[in-house]
Amino acid sequence: MKKISRILLACIMSVLMATSAMGASLLDEIVSRGELRVGMTGDYKPFTYREGDEWSGIDVDMAKSLAKSLDVKLVIVPTTWKKITDEAVEGKYDIAMGGVSVKLSRQKVGLFSDPYFVTGKTPITRDENVDRFQTLKQIDQPDVTVIVNPGGTNEQFARANLKKAKIIVYDDNVTIFDKIVDGTADLMMTDSVETLLQQKLRPELEAVHPEAPFNRFEKAYLMPRDFVWKAYVDQWLHISDLTGEYQAIKDSWLK
Repeated sequence: MKKISRILLACIMSVLMATSAMGASLLDEIVSRGELRVGMTGDYKPFTYREGDEWSGIDVDMAKSLAKSLDVKLVIVPTTWKKITDEAVEGKYDIAMGGVSVKLSRQKVGLFSDPYFVTGKTPITRDENVDRFQTLKQIDQPDVTVIVNPGGTNEQFARANLKKAKIIVYDDNVTIFDKIVDGTADLMMTDSVETLLQQKLRPELEAVHPEAPFNRFEKAYLMPRDFVWKAYVDQWLHISDLTGEYQAIKDSWLK
C-alpha cells in the first residue's frame, strides 16, 4: 500500500511539474486578472437561482467564499446545461458551479474538484400519486407523462430508463415543477435534494422516497484541464469543510 501511495504521489508531482513547465496556471491568471469567473445556470435550487440580477443558492455562497479566498472579485457568467461543459472547457469561465453532476463524459474533457455533495434521482409528483410512482416499472407505463429539462442528467436518466412512458421536454427549469402541479405532467425525476426543496415551495407536490433514490452520484465543480487550479480549489473545499463553513452554508438553504 505504501509503495502504491509513493507511486501515486510521484505521478501527481510529475503532472504538477509538467503543468508548471508549460507556463503560468489559470490560478495565476485569475489572481492577476482580479476576477473569478464562475459559470452558473441559475435555474437549479438550492444550488443556484437567478431572479433578475440577483443570484442565490448554496453554490452562489460557495463561489463568494472561493473568490474571497483568492482576494478577487466574483463574476457570475450565465450559462445553460447544454453549454456548461463546452464553455468551461473553452475557458468562457474559470469554473462551473451550481449542482454540476460528476460524469465521465465531462471528466474526459475537463477536471472535477473533489465531490462536495451526494444525491440521486427520485420522483416528485402530486400528493395523491406518491404510491403510484414508487418504482421505475410503475413510472414506465404508456399512460404516464414524465417532464424533463433539456440537456442535463435528468433527461439522460429518463431516456435511459423509460421506454413506454411519454417524455416531454420543458425548457424552463424554474417553472417546470408548476407543470406537475397543473397536470401537464405526472412527475419529474430529479436530484433528491431538489425534490426536498420543491415540496417545501409547492405544497401540492411530494418527494417520492428521497432518502432512497434510484441511483447515487456526486456533485462537484468543473474546471478546464489545469491541475494547479484544481489543486487550489480542492484545498479550499477541504478547508471550508474543516472549518464548518460549507456545512453552515448548506444548512442555511436546506434546514
